[in-house]
Amino acid sequence: MKKIPLSSRLSAVFLLIVTLSAIFAPWVAPFSYETQDTQNTLASPNSLHWLGTDSLGRDLFSRMIYGARVSLFVGVVTTLLATFIGMGYGAISGYIGGKADNLMMRIVDVVFALPDLLMIILITVVMGRGVTGIFVALTIVSWVTVARLVRGEVLRIKEYPFVEASRALGAGHGRILVREILPNIIGLLVVTVSFRVPVAILAESTLSFIGLGIAPPASSWGTLANEGWTAIKFYPHLILYPSLAIFLTILSFNFLGEGLRDALDPKNR
Repeated sequence: MKKIPLSSRLSAVFLLIVTLSAIFAPWVAPFSYETQDTQNTLASPNSLHWLGTDSLGRDLFSRMIYGARVSLFVGVVTTLLATFIGMGYGAISGYIGGKADNLMMRIVDVVFALPDLLMIILITVVMGRGVTGIFVALTIVSWVTVARLVRGEVLRIKEYPFVEASRALGAGHGRILVREILPNIIGLLVVTVSFRVPVAILAESTLSFIGLGIAPPASSWGTLANEGWTAIKFYPHLILYPSLAIFLTILSFNFLGEGLRDALDPKNR
């Protein structure tokens, strides 16, 4: 197996730190995300408030840690759910083949043709602001990509000799899919998840930035960037740090995905 690059390993360490900080936010953050210090509104970074405060005197560092909970939860959970749905749909479509496969993939084409951002905005407007609306919207627009990838792999793998041997020995369709085909696409799914998570995080941040995401006083990195945008001229730190967190997290997921792709590629074994 090819050695994982240093950039991928550093990215994994960074993501682990961010994830643990989000999970243990009540113990890591020096303040609550809603605690106000009216004597230090819009303060620059200092020894008490490491990243400064916002217009209500809330500690930006603490709000970023709590915001990581929302951003990572939405990104990871929606990606996993979309992967599960797309894997099942694509595997069944590719394995059955024929007219059923054509019909199922035409449905995928219709969903895929719709603009992702427009669909997400429409669903969140209908369902209202909050994690639930974003969760449902991102899941609906994300599963089709996974379904296409899985279908293509299943079409290829189901013609392999070991699958034909299992079929000749009397193995049922369910057993062939679960025991013979799906284990051979796990590597593809792992890499797909690592690349889809940053897409979901960016989508959630975009929705929150335009005011369709998490409702105050709760925060995500997108809502923090939105709040900082209104004061960018005089207090640039309010948008700098949330934007930097989004950038580094997305970059880390991409580096990690590239490392996993190279490590799991059979050609490198």
